Amino acid sequence: MTDIPLTRCQFVMPFAEIHSEIGGPTAALLAKFGLPTSLEEKADHYVPLLPAVRFATAAQDKQGLSEIAFRAAQRLSFDHLSDAMRIRIRHAPTLLVALQQMCKWAPVEDTNLRLWLEPSGESVKICSRLIGTEGIPRLEMSQWLQNIFVLHIVRQFAGASWTPRIIAFEAKYTPDMDVQSHWPGTRFMSGQKASWIEVPLQFLSYPNRADIVRSNLPEAERRPFRNDVVSILKLTLPSYLDEGGPTIMQAAEMVGLSVRSLQRKLSLAGLTYSGLLEQVRFNNAMQLLRDADNKIIDVAFSSGYADPAHFTRAFRRISGFTPREFRERLRSRQVEINRPSSQSDDDRP
Repeated sequence: MTDIPLTRCQFVMPFAEIHSEIGGPTAALLAKFGLPTSLEEKADHYVPLLPAVRFATAAQDKQGLSEIAFRAAQRLSFDHLSDAMRIRIRHAPTLLVALQQMCKWAPVEDTNLRLWLEPSGESVKICSRLIGTEGIPRLEMSQWLQNIFVLHIVRQFAGASWTPRIIAFEAKYTPDMDVQSHWPGTRFMSGQKASWIEVPLQFLSYPNRADIVRSNLPEAERRPFRNDVVSILKLTLPSYLDEGGPTIMQAAEMVGLSVRSLQRKLSLAGLTYSGLLEQVRFNNAMQLLRDADNKIIDVAFSSGYADPAHFTRAFRRISGFTPREFRERLRSRQVEINRPSSQSDDDRP
């Protein structure tokens, strides 16, 4: 099986919004490429990258749009990055530290995304590449977003109006004159070994402009992104749960296998597809139940259960608790953690 890069739904949403705003049949086009037809409230869920690129390309071509990737990139801001990325950047004392954290946490945005720094004379190139996508057409759809999200990180230190001297694309692509007019002081380069933007070396020592309280942020393990079938499906299936979840045939297509091959690989991992789907539904429900504002009936629907009573039975079968009991236990545990106490650590149970 070849690499299957995944991207956060956050980066598909602006393409869908643009398509909808001009009257395009967005839900039908998303479904055609095997993407969830409803992207709202799924920013941190994952979908396969290449169908997302094909959707963006079709949206542009069918509606006679131009430069949809640039338009989509213009709708993104620093706040559209994942929580993991934003937290690390906001606690970085200098741009250099922020860029080092960016390189480490890049796969949270796109699972096959790799970023690195390359000195270049009096400047440094902030490079990005999607591993396993070499030779695939129209990847400027993704590379615009790669360069823009790096740009937003630099602007946290260099100021909101800063623009790079060079923006380069790995794809053989040159923005049209209208796009270039938005960046009058920027040179665009095509067909590079990676996508990159250039910043002066002295920027690396710039202090963080964010008004934050400095703290010793604990180092957490980076989330592992393995490319085996089970890991890919665990990341992608939550995006489709509110639509009932993909059939095994759709899941097999998603990971580039026949149904029989998928069943065989799941069997080797001690799983069936229905068991894996139930596990994903349960994990999704647990996550949603942690937010007290989420109604239990909405958690049921968002986790792929058409019948709330079925959801309650399934949740209790796996956890030993009903969803309501699970939430109450979470709440009582939080109260216990937050309760002031004069006990010493040795006296606490």
